[in-house]
Amino acid sequence: MRALTSAEIDSHWQYDNPALSEQSFLRLAEENPESRDEIWTQVARARGLQRQFEAAKAALEQVGEREGLVGARWHLEMGRVFHSSGDDSAAKPHFEAALALAEAAQADFYAVDAIHMLAIIAKGDEALHLNLRAIERAKASQDERARGWLGSLLNNTAWSLHDLGRFDEALRLFEDALAFRREQGVASRIAIAEWSVARCLRSLGRFEEALDRQKALSPDDGYVVEEIAENLLALGRGEEAAAYFGAAHEALSADPWMVENEKERLDRLRALSQA
Repeated sequence: MRALTSAEIDSHWQYDNPALSEQSFLRLAEENPESRDEIWTQVARARGLQRQFEAAKAALEQVGEREGLVGARWHLEMGRVFHSSGDDSAAKPHFEAALALAEAAQADFYAVDAIHMLAIIAKGDEALHLNLRAIERAKASQDERARGWLGSLLNNTAWSLHDLGRFDEALRLFEDALAFRREQGVASRIAIAEWSVARCLRSLGRFEEALDRQKALSPDDGYVVEEIAENLLALGRGEEAAAYFGAAHEALSADPWMVENEKERLDRLRALSQA
């Protein structure tokens, strides 16, 4: 049997269900032993998305550090495990190694992925520079999959500008990201892009617009409900906002990442729900 291409392996991802993806990759590895090492890097990623970090590392240790494209994917996933578990200093050299190996393999999709991960762990102007570099690389690529990164990259660059307080510039890129997502036609990604535009509108003090746009999104999304509450509070409608803060606290407290990393934010939501 021939080895699977990386794109064929990636086609088995269901990113909204990492547990199901893990099982799919385990079966795929059994059926395609010649592609086993590369497939197991995705088993590791699926475990990391389930916050099973030791199991993810164990999957990568089964493969071992490699050269070429498999090596690029190995370093990407080891870096993601360290990043997701809160150790960006350990993640960085893996993302740098992934970038070097992907570039040597002329694999633009994974080179862009590596630059985008380096941008995620960077701060301020460095993050902005890396995001812009990734956008240039994606736009220039002949690989359609690499160009497909543009939605995420535009969004991430907009957040870098937002974090620097450059809200007008950020809004333009958030709107570009939304237009790109609409062209792709994936409802879940369109909703995230819509949310991001509305969030930036709140930073610009355009509370009524932001509120209207958030209310058009899913009322079951804790992040949406949180933003509705914040806009109501900013408009002086604190009593009305309290119920939304309570609902946001209930929804977001069910997210292990929020509990682990955003305790002050959750405490604030709870306090404002009782105001």
